[in-house]
Amino acid sequence: MSESPRKFGSFNTTRLLGTTEQNWCKAVVSGTGITALALQLSKNLNITLLKNALHQIQNNHPILNSKLHKNTSSSSSSFTINPDHTPHITLNLISLSTTTQLLRTLATRGSNATLSPLHLLLEHELNINEWSSRAFSTLDLWFANLYTLPEEKWVLVIRLHTAICDRATAVSLLKELREVMGERGGGGYREEGNMGIEELIPVGKAKKTMWEHGKDMVAYSVNNFRLKNLKFKDVKGPSHSEIVRLKMNTQETNMILDGCKFRGIKLCGVLAAATLIAAYSSKRRLNNHRKKYGVIFLNDCRPYLQPPLSFNHLGFYQSAINTIQEVKRGENLWDLATRSYTSFASSKNSNKHFTDMADLNFLMSKAVDNPSLTPKSSLRTALVTVFEDPVIETIRGIEQDLSLDDFVGCASVHGVGPSIAIFDTIVDGQLDCVLVYPSPLHSREQMQELIGSMRTSLLDVIKMEENLVSRVT
Repeated sequence: MSESPRKFGSFNTTRLLGTTEQNWCKAVVSGTGITALALQLSKNLNITLLKNALHQIQNNHPILNSKLHKNTSSSSSSFTINPDHTPHITLNLISLSTTTQLLRTLATRGSNATLSPLHLLLEHELNINEWSSRAFSTLDLWFANLYTLPEEKWVLVIRLHTAICDRATAVSLLKELREVMGERGGGGYREEGNMGIEELIPVGKAKKTMWEHGKDMVAYSVNNFRLKNLKFKDVKGPSHSEIVRLKMNTQETNMILDGCKFRGIKLCGVLAAATLIAAYSSKRRLNNHRKKYGVIFLNDCRPYLQPPLSFNHLGFYQSAINTIQEVKRGENLWDLATRSYTSFASSKNSNKHFTDMADLNFLMSKAVDNPSLTPKSSLRTALVTVFEDPVIETIRGIEQDLSLDDFVGCASVHGVGPSIAIFDTIVDGQLDCVLVYPSPLHSREQMQELIGSMRTSLLDVIKMEENLVSRVT
């Protein structure tokens, strides 16, 4: 069905990228910023309905129905929509024989033999980079591949350029796909426009003097060399992204969340603290010296923009707040979690997610261009990145619409970025964390050991909460 032209930002069919979006284009070339949502499906999958669902979703969102256009005569890029607004995404069907051969090849690499097909295919897709060539003029911004597994199972992977897809976008896409596949409409998310985050910051919220900009950028640069990192395994090998998962059961998750509620903090503080303690204890120390680590908190700015955007508004609307956390031997996780979260919350209350946006974009861009500005040219900007709020899902509802066995969503980080990016989801009350890391800079064995240490710290605080509850009652 034809539609009348819809506004796309301040243009009918084209708009220039904002600074943050432009920065992600540079980062994606280096290997950071490919978002992948992997779904393992079973039973009677209706492939025709799936194709139509992807087309309907693309038709609802100008940003998904656009292409990334690079001006060959300048360094500027733009989003350009097809004039007739016709959805153009293709669902690529990968046969059982091709998928089987691919999985066999992937399983023989490194320590991959015990990984599930979902895990292997997600990692594979995270490292497919159509946008890595600097010579392109026009490219699609998202792709969909359906891999065929034995016994009527499939893995659907939707891969997107992070310039148009932050975590809230990925969550909204999954929700809309569920509704369309469940034949419950899914048309209530139609957008009439799309603008970059910089154009929507409330007046005065990003105000900072030139002196303050200079002072903060010098501080960020100098502090980066003073921060500690996980031990680097291989700084010269070709980089790619890998993942490991950390799961907690319902009772364990509830105890952690209750502890957070009791102390007035969020889960992100606990995950950051557990990572810091694990990193500190990964090196045997003969003294009790305090060590400083970089922690980046990502928060969704949609509610704070002018006008405010709904969480179903697709695009990249997250901002980063850089913090430095100090750790000592025998650190109490709850104390460190409270300090970490309070530091972030204080910075957010001071509008640093807006005032420092330009500074962090500039420094990230310079790190991509000049790896020597980072430790051992590793492109590491922090130890860990965490999101302010977890994704909360109910698998039973997804199962009904999509016949879903499991799903994972995350983004690549082997270019410029942290050593660990934590994507936390609470599914049916159970915490499921995906940790993305750059390999071979860090190894899978190293990360498995790290999450083992994180689990031990989290179980220790759960015991602490149980003892506290028993004393109160």
